[in-house]
Amino acid sequence: MGDLKNVDVAHAQRLRAAGALLLDVREVDEWDAGHAPAAQHVPLSSVPDVLDDLPHDRIIVVVCRSGGRSARAGQFLVEHGFDVANLDGGMTAWHEAGAELQSESGDPFVA
Repeated sequence: MGDLKNVDVAHAQRLRAAGALLLDVREVDEWDAGHAPAAQHVPLSSVPDVLDDLPHDRIIVVVCRSGGRSARAGQFLVEHGFDVANLDGGMTAWHEAGAELQSESGDPFVA
């Protein structure tokens, strides 16, 4: 079993470009306010329910608002044999880095 790695936005984007899954574990209202276009949404409380649906053949970059919930989800996934990285600073850092966001609600992103 490996340890949970923390990555910055630039590293997360490189991992995503190389085929990593970006897993957003925020709540629905946070997701709707703005998320990375290529992300998959699974609220933190539902992560245990989707283990069979997550890939074991590529890295999973986990993200939340600031990095705390995603670190918990990431550690859980590491303990279940996944190769995981936690986005340090979460969607707040993603937004501050000027990375692409899309909104379901049409409202501006609020970190």
